[in-house]
Amino acid sequence: MGISVFLSYPKPHTTSQGRFVALLREYLEGRGLSPRTLGVTDYDMDAPLTAIRRLMLESNGLITIAFRRIFVEKGMSRFQSDLPGVEGSSVGGKWFTSPWSQIEPAMAYQLGIPILLLREKGVLEEGILERGVVGLYMPEFDPEDGNYFASPEWNGMIGRWEGYVRSVVSAKGRPPALY
Repeated sequence: MGISVFLSYPKPHTTSQGRFVALLREYLEGRGLSPRTLGVTDYDMDAPLTAIRRLMLESNGLITIAFRRIFVEKGMSRFQSDLPGVEGSSVGGKWFTSPWSQIEPAMAYQLGIPILLLREKGVLEEGILERGVVGLYMPEFDPEDGNYFASPEWNGMIGRWEGYVRSVVSAKGRPPALY
């Protein structure tokens, strides 16, 4: 069995999203990593947050794919704001992802495991999906791009994340140091 990593993503709703997950799984397995996803490779009868935490504790890193999930054709942020200096803004024509794409990386951050966030092109940058929030560069990818996993951007980023994951595996095997 490979090195356990948590792979988080909303259920794909397009062929290209499904293909992207399959290619990512194949890539990770080819590198000796074992991607685990609640409800796909692992099942648990506990409440979702408990099950996710348990799976994360067994994992050495997290990859979250923030797929397009909800399209807002016309909307407003801070609608009907009545505070001085606070104005609403349009969020029309924007894609949002699943709230789990915010929750699971935040949980992984609290556990101290390496995080890699992948945001589908067009998904709104907010919360943990804003560039630089968790430290590691977060790319915007196009699931239609069949060559993404051969790109220099991918190779540089996944290599760095994988190094962090392997460091976690090494550190987990050592006893606590007193000095």
